[in-house]
Amino acid sequence: MRRTDVLVLGAGIVGVATALQIQARGRGVVLVDRRGAGEETSFGNAGLIERASIFPYLFPRDVRALALYAFNGANEARYRLRDLPFFAPWLARYWWESAPERALRHALAVRPLIEHSLSEHEKLMAEAGALPLMRKTGWLKLFRSEKTFAAGRAAAKKILPFGLKIALYDHAGLRAIEPALDGVLGAVHYLDPASIDDPLALTQSYLALFERRGGVFLRGDAGTFRPASAGYGVETEQGPVLAGAAVVCLGPWADVVTRPLGYCVPLAVKRGYHMHYAPGAALSHPVLDADNGFLLAPMARGIRLTTGAEFARRDAPPDTTQIETSEIFARKLFPLGKRLDAKPWMGRRPCLPDMLPVIGPAPRHKGLWFNFGHQHHGLTLAASTGRLLAEMMTGEETFADTEPFSIGRF
Repeated sequence: MRRTDVLVLGAGIVGVATALQIQARGRGVVLVDRRGAGEETSFGNAGLIERASIFPYLFPRDVRALALYAFNGANEARYRLRDLPFFAPWLARYWWESAPERALRHALAVRPLIEHSLSEHEKLMAEAGALPLMRKTGWLKLFRSEKTFAAGRAAAKKILPFGLKIALYDHAGLRAIEPALDGVLGAVHYLDPASIDDPLALTQSYLALFERRGGVFLRGDAGTFRPASAGYGVETEQGPVLAGAAVVCLGPWADVVTRPLGYCVPLAVKRGYHMHYAPGAALSHPVLDADNGFLLAPMARGIRLTTGAEFARRDAPPDTTQIETSEIFARKLFPLGKRLDAKPWMGRRPCLPDMLPVIGPAPRHKGLWFNFGHQHHGLTLAASTGRLLAEMMTGEETFADTEPFSIGRF
């Protein structure tokens, strides 16, 4: 039997970054996942470290927008009718949590995590030798009509009081920096975020740093996780592991641990898809087509097309409607070449209705900790939430108020 101080379940970007932050504070750590590091949800993100995303993704409250979503008329968000009874209660609470006063409260709570998101990643990337993976070019939000561009400008200006920067481009200004884009009236350039051209490589570089520091990564199933007499245990391919403390960083699979232990967490998934294409021209920034609900990002493998959200059961069969529709729009926007993947990749974003992660201790299980539910911002918040969790575990003064992220809020 292998013994360690802390057992971290889940080797996505959140789990690996959390393991690094705990390890840096002098604790022995074993990291466990059923697959290789970064091969699940973290594999397929848009590669953004979203330093400008102060306000969470909110449920729409405009009647016309709601009607459009209700009839699956918006490419950015779709749902499966057969799964509606399953996630309708979650959607109702999501709508309630998106009321202006509650949304502002959530934004203020997450603000310190967003403010430290890039700087904490840069520290880890410097140690891991991964800084060449980062581009500090920001990202572009594109608009095809004056109506949507006006709304986009107004929304973007809301982040200015937080010390963040934007630039506004008309059609000519946009063509000056991205000449291959077509059919765009204007754009908002969010200047503070960074992007990663290979998210899997970043997670793997963090894992390599973790192992160089003496950490151990093992393959194992979180379904075998159990409280033990001296802490917590899990079965791995190399035998059982026993630790005095454990951290659940399982993203959309967190309920594998929380539910058997009696914690009722309203965790849902927003599924998403991506496909890589050979570039038919240069693309220097990640670009979001706001009117058609998809994102194109230059990646090491090619141009990655990433879809919006699909509301469905976590393990329902893939539905490629969104990626197929997005590709039609994308080819009118940018000269995409041939597909480079055999089939679209599908991932699952772990979401809670208030769009805040769960970070902190389990109320009824001493030594058990949670860090999951990062919604669209797993990559963005991985290093900063890992730091916050590590500070809580080691009794340090935390850089952010921890109460808004407590599992007790549910």
